Amino acid sequence: MGEDQTVNILDPFSSVNFGIADSADGIKQWAISNREVIQPIKTVLNDLIVAIDTGLHAVPPLVMLALIAWQAAGARTAVLVGVCLVALGLLDPNAWGLAMTTLAIVIASVLACFVIGLPLGILAAKSDMFEKILRPVLDLMQTIPAFVYLVPVVMLVGSGNVSGVIVTIIFALPPLIRLTSLGIRGVNPSVVEAAQAFGASPQQILVKVELPLTTPTILAGVNQTIMLALSMAVIASMISVGGLGNEVLRAMGRLDAGKAIVGGLGIVILAVVLDRISQGLGQSGRDRGHRHWWQGGPVGLVLRLIPSRTDALPQQAPELKTTTN
Repeated sequence: MGEDQTVNILDPFSSVNFGIADSADGIKQWAISNREVIQPIKTVLNDLIVAIDTGLHAVPPLVMLALIAWQAAGARTAVLVGVCLVALGLLDPNAWGLAMTTLAIVIASVLACFVIGLPLGILAAKSDMFEKILRPVLDLMQTIPAFVYLVPVVMLVGSGNVSGVIVTIIFALPPLIRLTSLGIRGVNPSVVEAAQAFGASPQQILVKVELPLTTPTILAGVNQTIMLALSMAVIASMISVGGLGNEVLRAMGRLDAGKAIVGGLGIVILAVVLDRISQGLGQSGRDRGHRHWWQGGPVGLVLRLIPSRTDALPQQAPELKTTTN
């Protein structure tokens, strides 16, 4: 017979054990035995990261990002981006390649967050019940420490850049969903009623009325997602994710202050660059001089150099009117 356990009234929890840790061990075994289920997702994310990383290294990044900044936010932002990237390249001979790897992981994470978060935000705006169900899930995703879900992600996917993208998605997704839902719910009801009065369907109201009016709010959510994705760079490096975060982690292990400063400043510079570009994308038409985004920057310059179809057509001579006496 086992020994009888006495319950201390002042400390009752010391004698209570529900076996939660043992149950978690069972989840671990299930995750290890079902790794092949998530392999297609892993393959897609890995191909996306490799494609973005290859593209960033193939094109001169200084020129490419400066042109993107010019296109998104004007010439002044392009100058700021160019200065920041020059400073990044001068930090360390390896800083540029590490920054491009970090940027590839961030871009892949933000794209995945946008594909997942935009539909969920729209559903949350259209359904009060779905929003009530989703709210505690988002609260949990935002408050749970990142170290907690590093372990199950590694068990399912293994270590590497793909695991870093999945962890970043979990951490950075909630702001995009919340702000998308908030923006659509904040659309002026009279505008929606006017569209309904003209016979617009719910899909047309969403695409042609609500989403255009909500674009600044959605892009603010994208901006927050980018910043949170960059903040995960160092934490995700603990599961063998490459880039500047891994440089910071290695410097911490060796107490190398110089390498830590280089990695930290590189992440800060990337944050400034991406913040300015995303803010430029969120500018209204009035701020752009009532022009579309493709009518300015390098794309607009190229389009202005290409002769339009009407200019290429020969002009017809005006008809002469004859008068009879």
